[in-house]
Amino acid sequence: MTAAVLYDVSDGVALITLNRPERLNAWGPDIAVGFYAAIDGAEADPAVRAIVVTGSGRGFCAGANLGPATGTDESALDTSGTDVAQLVGDRPAHFLTELRKPVIAAINGACVGIGLTHALMCDIRFAAAGAKFATAFTRRGLIAEYGITWILPRLVGWGAAMDLLLSGRTFLAEEAHRLGLVNQVVAPDELLPRAMAYAADIAANCSPASLAVIKAQAYGDALDDIAAVSARAEKLMYESLARPDLIEGITSFLQKRPPNFPPLTEERLST
Repeated sequence: MTAAVLYDVSDGVALITLNRPERLNAWGPDIAVGFYAAIDGAEADPAVRAIVVTGSGRGFCAGANLGPATGTDESALDTSGTDVAQLVGDRPAHFLTELRKPVIAAINGACVGIGLTHALMCDIRFAAAGAKFATAFTRRGLIAEYGITWILPRLVGWGAAMDLLLSGRTFLAEEAHRLGLVNQVVAPDELLPRAMAYAADIAANCSPASLAVIKAQAYGDALDDIAAVSARAEKLMYESLARPDLIEGITSFLQKRPPNFPPLTEERLST
């Protein structure tokens, strides 16, 4: 059997592909293990400066793999003994927001349930025209899982979030874009090249240290008051002034050349 998750690095971008197309990449232990390993590899590799996540075949991730994809045999669909911890793996979806590197979702097809939650926890989302989305929880007798009730209202607003969560209805990429759930909709054959080009531009032109700090700011500040956020930003600004990234950023701008920022290390962020 082929690997459940594929991993490739080029031009400073790690491409992570969920690879169970026969089940629309429905989330299960095999994908969980491969996905976490790929993410850990990308996060630890100084050569990787941005991450793109996509799916093979017609789906991005069609929810959790709770049972057979077809059939109506009640015994076959019984999920009362499902070990959710084993199914999901050892990390909640919001761990993506805690990474130091930007994560771009290239949503090529069905994006449902836990697949949608993971996509929303990515920092940027591109979608193929016509791709189908749904929370689906209410239509499966489930609850809103793993932080989607935290991230979805922040992306689309309270009213739209409640509509999508309570109705569980299917909606298309074009509506997702209007709601602010995805950043851009492109033709299916242009999706991966567009997402990879976007990530490669970040990798080539953005300071890894700045990316790491700003990402931590954005998600951390969302839960704090403006005074605390401003005070923390002032401290972080002084720290950034001491990094070589600033000199390189200004020098490359004045010299009209691409920047050559140093790779991200723990030592650089702590000084």
